Amino acid sequence: MDLATIFGLITGTGLIIASMIIEGSKGGIPITEFWSTSSMLIVLGGTIAATSVAFRMNEVTRVLLLIKFAFTKPKFISHELVQTFIDLAEIGRKGPAELENEMANIKNFFIKDGVEFITQGIKLEDLREILEQRENFRYTRESHEADLMKKMGEFSPAFGMVGTLIGLVFMLFGMANSEGGDGGIGSIGPAMAVALITTFYGAVLANLIFNPFAEKIKSRNKENSKAYELMIEGLCMLHQKKHPFDVKDKLTAFIAAEERNKYFANDND
Repeated sequence: MDLATIFGLITGTGLIIASMIIEGSKGGIPITEFWSTSSMLIVLGGTIAATSVAFRMNEVTRVLLLIKFAFTKPKFISHELVQTFIDLAEIGRKGPAELENEMANIKNFFIKDGVEFITQGIKLEDLREILEQRENFRYTRESHEADLMKKMGEFSPAFGMVGTLIGLVFMLFGMANSEGGDGGIGSIGPAMAVALITTFYGAVLANLIFNPFAEKIKSRNKENSKAYELMIEGLCMLHQKKHPFDVKDKLTAFIAAEERNKYFANDND
């Protein structure tokens, strides 16, 4: 699990609820007054509806997967990838047959496909072109998914305002139809509060859920892009039958200095 995402959501939600309780206790207003089913339907339902208009349905259904993606740890661990290629370089020096036999033990499908291409005798330039094309398609696809979540962050405040306008309209009609001495003046405060709750929902969903998740997906996409760049370079070096020393020296440049010093500083292979 990604602890940063969990910490952020718990902290943000906790602070908002705490502020509601503190301010509500001053006026004797229970926190349940902040819940409105109709407001949530307008904001959340409207956001999903607008997203469905802007994107294809199969992309919209991936929203749940995108949310899960924000909670998971990075897909690749750089130093483990480097060690994988060092080990494969050692095996590859023994011959293509040994490298082909090792394919059954490779769990990473991208590396496995690359090794299969190598054992089939593909040219180096063709190998790099195929792998880079696959990575470009992946990067474009995940960037598009981040844009979808970002759009939801734009739609939710807008529908929050729509809900507020609807609430104000009903409030004004209620004042016009009121009878009695106060002319409906006493109902303005509660009615205005209900109208503003919809804006509150839109702002919270946008700034605590949709926009942060979009940025998380973008950040994770960039991390994955660096990992794929490392794997492409490693596979090309494997194709060239580079010595494990050369593989280690070149691929460790892709990882942070702290991680490099931790895992490879005392490596004398």
